[in-house]
Amino acid sequence: MALLCGLPLMVYAEMTRAEDEEPEALAPKAIYLPIKPSFVVNYGGEGRLKYIKADLTVRLETSEAAASVRHHLPYVRNNVVRLFSSQTDETLESQEGKELLRQEVLKEIQKIIMEEDGVEGVKDVLFNALIVQK
Repeated sequence: MALLCGLPLMVYAEMTRAEDEEPEALAPKAIYLPIKPSFVVNYGGEGRLKYIKADLTVRLETSEAAASVRHHLPYVRNNVVRLFSSQTDETLESQEGKELLRQEVLKEIQKIIMEEDGVEGVKDVLFNALIVQK
């Protein structure tokens, strides 16, 4: 009998605990900021023109970091264009080279945001598209 009386209280306690946890579960863990328009950059130096077309998204931890990236977008775009234009066929042919390029872009964005606003929270850069035309 005591078990039957206590069962509704246990169910109620479990439901209340689940409701308390629900807002945290719905809170976004990351902010994704697409960098528009696409980057279209020639690379490789002399000879035949070669192009990179890249669509980037920056993964951020805070809205403050997102606001900082948006504010400094011209500076970010300039430095990313310079990184893309300094690439060679060798670096863009392998997965390792593309991953290294992605990491360099991430470090560059983190550096800009830290120097300009003292903000951390730029967690990753994602290539939504990366097209190389030789």
